[in-house]
Amino acid sequence: MRIEVDRDTCEGLGMCEAMAHDFFEVDDDDVMHLLDEEPGEEHRKVLTAAVNSCPVLALSLVG
Repeated sequence: MRIEVDRDTCEGLGMCEAMAHDFFEVDDDDVMHLLDEEPGEEHRKVLTAAVNSCPVLALSLVG
């Protein structure tokens, strides 16, 4: 599984970080960083919740 980010859409609002802080981090300039682009399948549930929490729909899971 791979996390994909639409950088043109992402506004750094931090909902993903709030839902899955082991995988997303928003810095002081409101730029979101992926901490693990290819997490294991055991994380699908928490990552699906994080992806679905994005208010601008900038995230997706592939695979």
